[in-house]
Amino acid sequence: MDMDTKRTEATRRTRGDYVGATADELRAKTGADRVSAGVSQKVLFQRRGTITLDGDRLVLGQWNGSTDLTLRRADITAVGTRFTKLYGRFLGGLLNAGKPLILDTTTVGQVYLLIDRKEFMETTRDREWERHITAWLAAEPGR
Repeated sequence: MDMDTKRTEATRRTRGDYVGATADELRAKTGADRVSAGVSQKVLFQRRGTITLDGDRLVLGQWNGSTDLTLRRADITAVGTRFTKLYGRFLGGLLNAGKPLILDTTTVGQVYLLIDRKEFMETTRDREWERHITAWLAAEPGR
């Protein structure tokens, strides 16, 4: 794949629905919250909206209620899907498809996202989004 093709794929508009939380918010959850999360992840992930990757920005719509969180490439220092102590396999399900998308940012710290999560199936599009964001970050001149 040549660089122009890579750049075009990385900047194509991508959209989904997310539930999210910062690492600090997850750290503050109680044991009762974690038990309740066995029924619905929304107990842990109280931020929700639309995620959009569009050209030069990644936007988490309605991050603070009516305010969007807009991230530029320079704002994101790492991206990955993995289970952690804050969100482990017990909460995310037995499949790798339940791993959260984790963004390390310079603006709000570490962000945990579940994108287009299917409650019953415990699947997300997080691994797909990891690939999109990784390609988008790589498309920046100088990276």
